[in-house]
Amino acid sequence: MASLMIERAKAALKNAFVGDALAMPVHWFYNPADIYKAFPLGIEQFEDAPSFHPSSIMSLHSTQQGGRANKVSASQKEIVGEIILKGKRQHWGKDNIHYHQGMKAGENTLNAHCARIVLTCALKGYDTDEFLNQYISLMRADEPKHPDTYAESYHRGFFANLEQGTPAEKCGAVTHDTASIGALVSVTPLAVVEAAKHTALEDVKRLCRSHLYLTHPDESLASVCNFYVELIYKLMHREDEPPRDILGEIARSSAGMNLASLTAKNKSDIEIVGRMYSPACYISDAWPAVLYFAYRYADNPKKALMANTNVGGDNVHRGFVLGALLGLIHGVEITPWFSELTDAKKLNSLIDSLDIQ
Repeated sequence: MASLMIERAKAALKNAFVGDALAMPVHWFYNPADIYKAFPLGIEQFEDAPSFHPSSIMSLHSTQQGGRANKVSASQKEIVGEIILKGKRQHWGKDNIHYHQGMKAGENTLNAHCARIVLTCALKGYDTDEFLNQYISLMRADEPKHPDTYAESYHRGFFANLEQGTPAEKCGAVTHDTASIGALVSVTPLAVVEAAKHTALEDVKRLCRSHLYLTHPDESLASVCNFYVELIYKLMHREDEPPRDILGEIARSSAGMNLASLTAKNKSDIEIVGRMYSPACYISDAWPAVLYFAYRYADNPKKALMANTNVGGDNVHRGFVLGALLGLIHGVEITPWFSELTDAKKLNSLIDSLDIQ
């Protein structure tokens, strides 16, 4: 059983990075028809980010703080370009610029790179100060340590607060989209590693909530985080219980969903994630969307990640979370996709160190 749990944990971590990279080219495409215009068969493999983004609103995002652009003091520092994303400010403030401008097939987005930091810390024994030091170092590096051109609101808000002298552990900013699915990306490796170490469930929940609040201080989000950690734990530690039963139980408790009834209606994915639930980042809809995809396609991880990708919206961050759940369900990485990730060798070396914990 111990060996099986480790295999599930490793698969969860590997498939999370697959889910992120697969969706990257069509991240925040809000009209699925635009996905098929850019990629006639939809996304079926890793692809480069196209230069044109039909629904990009990067021009509306603030480069001086979290949230949308508004009037601020002319003396206030530019966070994007001066503090973080050095050398990438030119990609902001223009219409139809892709959020992940210039990224290549198989590359991971910024939040996935932050998750790698959490994974490194978790494997050594998670420490808040160590995480914050590594996070700040990654983000402020003069020579970019990741290929991304976009930083979510929470990154910009965090560094705006840090620049104003706020202690790092209190720099988590509150904006209109604090309660978003992207928050669960960095929670994932911490929850997976601690569950694999047999840390008590309530202790894992407490640790993950504490980590969450460093960057995403929101009570409604913390509540979902608790359910997510419980789902990870139960899927990893299960013996005979079918994964769909566990997913169904968590869906009822956390979102009032009846997944069996919902999927029995055999509606298209766009009817569920696009009409019933918004494909946007907000946790109130993104969490049910992840549960739906995990349940409907529990037997087919590749199909699950492609379905999540091709409905658009915040598919990258949903994809990371969904990939982790699929790894826990099947206990194997998705081949050949994992080996095609740009950082597959580095990730493999890091994740395989779970064997010697």
